[in-house]
Amino acid sequence: MATFGNLTDRLAAAFKNLRGKGKLSPADVDGTVREIRRALLDADVNLEVVKEFTGRVRERALSDEVSKALNPAQQVVQIVNDELVTILGGQQRRLEFAKTPPTVIMLAGLQGAGKTTLAGKLAKWLAADNHTPLLVAADLQRPNAVTQLQIVAEQAGVAVYAPEPGNVGEEPKKGLFSKPQGDPVKVAKDSIKYAKDKQYDVVIVDTAGRLGVDAELMKQAGDIRKAIDPDEVLFVLDAMIGQDAVTTAKAFQEGVDFTGVVLSKLDGDARGGAALSVASVTGRPILFASTGETLDDFEPFYPDRMASRILDLGDILSLIETAQKNFDEDEARKTAEKFATDSFTLEDFLSQMQQLKNMGSIKNMLGMLPGARGMKQQLENFDESEIGRTEAIIQSMTRAERLMPKLLNGSRRLRIAKGSGTSVTEVNSLVNRFEQASKMMKTVAKGGVPQVPGMGPIPGARFGKVKAQAKKGSKSGNPAKRAAENAALAASAAGKPAASGSGFGLNAGPGGKAAPTEEELATLQKFLGR
Repeated sequence: MATFGNLTDRLAAAFKNLRGKGKLSPADVDGTVREIRRALLDADVNLEVVKEFTGRVRERALSDEVSKALNPAQQVVQIVNDELVTILGGQQRRLEFAKTPPTVIMLAGLQGAGKTTLAGKLAKWLAADNHTPLLVAADLQRPNAVTQLQIVAEQAGVAVYAPEPGNVGEEPKKGLFSKPQGDPVKVAKDSIKYAKDKQYDVVIVDTAGRLGVDAELMKQAGDIRKAIDPDEVLFVLDAMIGQDAVTTAKAFQEGVDFTGVVLSKLDGDARGGAALSVASVTGRPILFASTGETLDDFEPFYPDRMASRILDLGDILSLIETAQKNFDEDEARKTAEKFATDSFTLEDFLSQMQQLKNMGSIKNMLGMLPGARGMKQQLENFDESEIGRTEAIIQSMTRAERLMPKLLNGSRRLRIAKGSGTSVTEVNSLVNRFEQASKMMKTVAKGGVPQVPGMGPIPGARFGKVKAQAKKGSKSGNPAKRAAENAALAASAAGKPAASGSGFGLNAGPGGKAAPTEEELATLQKFLGR
């Protein structure tokens, strides 16, 4: 997660000096605590929070639990992890739903914190959990706020209650903050009755904000709260505002008395101080985090998982939950069976790619793996658009070509490249990668250990024969010639005549690979006839 990137690096550097030490002296502990303090202050964490945090870490690090530990360095990391969980709120808290619907959720916060977009994210998340949310446009002050909420509602696939057009930006009497074009309190109050009549079980009220805290803002938010008596008041906090987060949070706590916090823009380049300060200072839990720009980049906040991410220990549970939510178990079982029986096709591969895309950002998912910061350069260079290009290449094939890649001679590959806006080299690369992956997965499905290109032999695995054959292969500098010579050697070893014909003809595929047999073509015809 980009927000904590610098903090993660600084903490890792602080722990590095402890490695290899059988026993920690008070000087070792003090030096590490000093580095942790600097890292937290640089991350814009509130000074009082830092003092309390480092004090607890130092006290525990000098106690018997560390001095008697087999690995003192790891014990200190565990202590820091525990204390991070504490300042992030301890246990995860879920939304509290009303016993009698609808559950009313009011959003409050400064302008620019992302309330309107977050309303759509929350509504979509609730809809996916079998709720029927209603978005309410009670921000009648910011230009085009009502229109924006209607657009967000449409994207999220949820209903919106917007009886007033609000400020459409045509006649701003006082700059951006002209008086509300309508009565936001009445809109919010009427929305509850509307929701009951239409049987919506959750009402999400989007309220107005300001560039700064002022009396008028607090009065309007307080009036709306009194009128609708919400079950939850969520304070939307921009994770990028640093030290101001504490001041703003305290002001809203006094003026509106929110019940929970939602962190927005947690994917930005800020230093993360807001997230590490607000729960501890206000005593209110962080319920959700917005981790990207799309409506799907939204997740419940787990203090223990966030602490693990900050310390680069990974977040495997969130990764598993994301996979379970987006992958169909029956489809996964069928895919495993196809790997085992060598019937996995490019059409299946396309389906798997599309399911992977539904999981969201690949970079974010890789970032949940333990030690992801060690792959920082690789993650930054990862091109997510590569998935789109791969998808375009496969979709440019006929169904017969997807089911039987052996049909892909030179002219077909040229047609596919033109149709997908890619090059023949990219098409060849995809087909080669697909064939290698299929072989590896077939080996795994049968309980074997695959040989991964670029890796040495795995202990216990027998790769001697493979190596011996590889040494006897062609050493030609011409890739096409080398592939043809290797194919001839393989055919000779098997007692079969080498495949003849150009890679652009029908008798053999590129690189001397055999063209489909009559039996394979008959099987293909059966598939296409379904």
